[in-house]
Amino acid sequence: MNPSAPRHVPVLGRQAIEMLSPHDGGVYLDATFGAGGYSRAILETAGTRIIGIDRDRTAITGGFDLVDRSDGRLTLVEDRFSNLAEICAALDISSVDGVVMDVGVSSMQLDEAERGFSFRLGGPLDMRMGRDGPTAADVVAKASEADLANIIYIFGEERHSRRLARAIVAARKEAPVATTRALADIISRVVRSKPGEIHPATRTFQALRIFVNEELDELHLALSAAERMLKPGGRLVVVSFHSLEDRIVKNFMVERAKAGGGSRHLPEIAQDAPSFHILTKRPVTPDDGEISVNPRARSAKLRAAERTAAPAHAAAALPAWPSLDDVMRGG
Repeated sequence: MNPSAPRHVPVLGRQAIEMLSPHDGGVYLDATFGAGGYSRAILETAGTRIIGIDRDRTAITGGFDLVDRSDGRLTLVEDRFSNLAEICAALDISSVDGVVMDVGVSSMQLDEAERGFSFRLGGPLDMRMGRDGPTAADVVAKASEADLANIIYIFGEERHSRRLARAIVAARKEAPVATTRALADIISRVVRSKPGEIHPATRTFQALRIFVNEELDELHLALSAAERMLKPGGRLVVVSFHSLEDRIVKNFMVERAKAGGGSRHLPEIAQDAPSFHILTKRPVTPDDGEISVNPRARSAKLRAAERTAAPAHAAAALPAWPSLDDVMRGG
């Protein structure tokens, strides 16, 4: 099999594979399969086996040709990457040699107007990575003004969140906010941008996309699942594209790499032994050449860590931010 000449080169793809360090006989999770760039690169190493996961059916069906050419070494699963441990169990895989994740929306999704991810393309206000659950239009129609403000502020880091929520609620009383253009127009009337600044709708669209897909909860859960599945010496490699994701990845790796030992004041309470050794003291970022070819790469950061032989730490509780279920119930 020759999986060379990929249609799609993932951001920081070469660096990610170098950090993953695939070897003959290794089993790897491509936890965000997308266009298959990581899987294609891993298949270049003879004897590797890959489980590719994606909640987007379009990505899975787009990967069937690579499956056919992989000589049985690539298996694709349509599911959330937070379920990676359960996916492995169903495939009778008890541990893996590496997990690679490219977190956030894919270029394919952004470029499909009908998916509703981009304010630059007219389409339905959908934003779902999978095909189930409420759409962004459903959230905009159902959420209270307070919930909308919190969603836009927490997940979009938008300082005009209250004004935007007020404007959205006022607009939906007149007509449903059902398209990307309709929402972008509302935002543009509230938030003005100066030349050289990002589009006024950028942060609100990011917030709704993250909220609809529960992306940050998914990331928290997937990192803990990867920790449980990686064998000693296994590598975890994560590429993120904005500060919220990167902060979660950084904090996870730092917390898991802390040295053990009891507290000076409470010596009988011992800390967990480090479950990871950090490989990237500072995040790896794209060079000017990659950014010039793909401007979307400019905000990317890669972090990597290697699993120790220590037991996995207990998973922390998810942050107490707005819940999709609660908002849609009106709670």
